[in-house]
Amino acid sequence: MVFWVFGYGSLAWNPGFEFDEKITGFIKNYKRVFDLACIDHRGTPDHPARTCTLEEVEGSICWGIAYCVSGGPEREREAMEYLEQRECEYDKKTLVDFYKDEDMSQPILQGVIVFTSTPDKISNKYYLGPAPLEDMARQIATAFGPCGNNRDYLFLLEKALYEIGHEDDHIIELANEVRKVLGTAEKIDKKLVGLSRIPLKDNVPSLKLRPLQEAIAMDSS
Repeated sequence: MVFWVFGYGSLAWNPGFEFDEKITGFIKNYKRVFDLACIDHRGTPDHPARTCTLEEVEGSICWGIAYCVSGGPEREREAMEYLEQRECEYDKKTLVDFYKDEDMSQPILQGVIVFTSTPDKISNKYYLGPAPLEDMARQIATAFGPCGNNRDYLFLLEKALYEIGHEDDHIIELANEVRKVLGTAEKIDKKLVGLSRIPLKDNVPSLKLRPLQEAIAMDSS
């Protein structure tokens, strides 16, 4: 048995499990949204982070990475157990078709697993729903959990999509709004104490990644 899993969030830049092959491509009729709460990786129950999930939108496409896991039942079981623990905020596993640039009409893979969430605040306790861009930016700029801060999750996703050549306009817009929040917070702090005690701009990642296994070992999506 072989399975493929599609990474569209942190899995795109930090899979965290052993895989045999990876392919850059996209799935159809889904778009990436920051509508899911994370309370144990990049946030806390009192101050949840916002991480991305998928919203069904006819005609949309979502770029990411498909990973292949093979090598026997034990290896596949270990990978799936890891993924199910890491993606615990996602209440659904959906099977999708996966496409590449070379042929956008015919999928190169079928039955690819993607972790998704039910967009319903009653049945899914982790679903936050949409919010104004400025509100999401403030939440992402300040949330922090055991795996690090929420803004790094966003910035590293932005960088990963840039590196595969398929940037996401929503991610770019949200990341830039978070940078505005961080800049504003630093200016306010300087006015209050003369010097910024918390150098927020230093936390905006450069083009160099930190060691991934230490920084984001258990990120979602």
